[in-house]
Amino acid sequence: MEQIRVGIIGLGLRGYGLTNQVFLKMDDIRITAVCDIYRDRVERVADLIENAGHPRPYETTDYKKLVNKNLVDCVIVITSWKYHTEVVTYCMEQGIPVGSEVGGAYTIEECYQLVRTQERTGTPYMFLENCNYGQRELMVLNMVRRGLFGQIVHCSGGYCHDLREEITTGKENRHYRLNEYLSRNCENYPSHEMGPIMKILDINHSNRMMTLSSTASKSVGLHAYCLKHQPENEELCEAKFAQGDIVTTVITCAGGETITITLDTTLPRPYSRGFTVRGTKGMYTEVNDSVFIDGTHNDCDFDWKEQWGNADQYAKEYDHPIWASITEKARAAGHGGMDYLCYRDFFDHIRSGEPMPIDVYDAATIMCITPLSEISIASGGIPVKIPNFKEKTAEVKTNE
Repeated sequence: MEQIRVGIIGLGLRGYGLTNQVFLKMDDIRITAVCDIYRDRVERVADLIENAGHPRPYETTDYKKLVNKNLVDCVIVITSWKYHTEVVTYCMEQGIPVGSEVGGAYTIEECYQLVRTQERTGTPYMFLENCNYGQRELMVLNMVRRGLFGQIVHCSGGYCHDLREEITTGKENRHYRLNEYLSRNCENYPSHEMGPIMKILDINHSNRMMTLSSTASKSVGLHAYCLKHQPENEELCEAKFAQGDIVTTVITCAGGETITITLDTTLPRPYSRGFTVRGTKGMYTEVNDSVFIDGTHNDCDFDWKEQWGNADQYAKEYDHPIWASITEKARAAGHGGMDYLCYRDFFDHIRSGEPMPIDVYDAATIMCITPLSEISIASGGIPVKIPNFKEKTAEVKTNE
């Protein structure tokens, strides 16, 4: 396989951005087919590829026409969340390796469909969580594996990102998040930082997640934003948003660890993933990018501001090798280089045939958080069991 022929399904903001910033910067792949339900998006990305000096790709609004071994060697799914499983499982059935961008599921059955289809077909599949490739996330994973923090007890993180403009302009920009926030109340985007945390806690290997409990605050942030920024939009200003402004989910693990993840996207705030790892010998926290080691930093207890940013001191020894060798071109290719490294790993594993680094069990374990959190919130925050998707016996058809 010289150049990998890539088909892209889903050409909105994320699909266009990845094509422009990542895919067209990789010399060993070639985009041979593109698809979106909107014809203008298809033409825009096809123009982008052609104007970059590459052959114009096959264009379609029917994803099944793209999923063809005569056209592509692999497929990348960047559609709205509700189509991920449908498109991914179709690719699996056709025997074409596939990777999907992240998002939560709608039902537990959907997660089982993803797992069982991959098990039956054996088609390579990767859940394309870019935060698994974050520089600090990989550095902390290395520190954990080398015992710097001792026995890990608790991890936390989340998706803390002011999305009010993106959500409230969803109708004119044809963005799916608007309908999601109008109709659902859940942890709708759990993969940041669950992907990295699952690696740290060895989830789906020597450990697994057991239960979750979710609570949601009231929903007032989007309404306030609409009144201030779109007062002329009567329909939007009168809309009742189902999604709580802050969703907090607590997860228990078989090894005794706990995880807290937060969804915080509809109130004014700076961007953060809140990545924190706590152990018996120390901790790391992303909020002020600091490392605390027992016996080293204890005297700084009440003057911790002086240590903010001290994680840089550990980078030389603990940075992951892929970050030591990353080029400026790759670093500039979306989210500080995470996008490039994530997709580089996907294509490298297609070429080598080795098992995908973020596999279907990881995908299902992360995606199931969304429907389970929806159940927990609606039931007053009760704990809900998390399925073990590696079990080959009983499938959970409903959450009891």
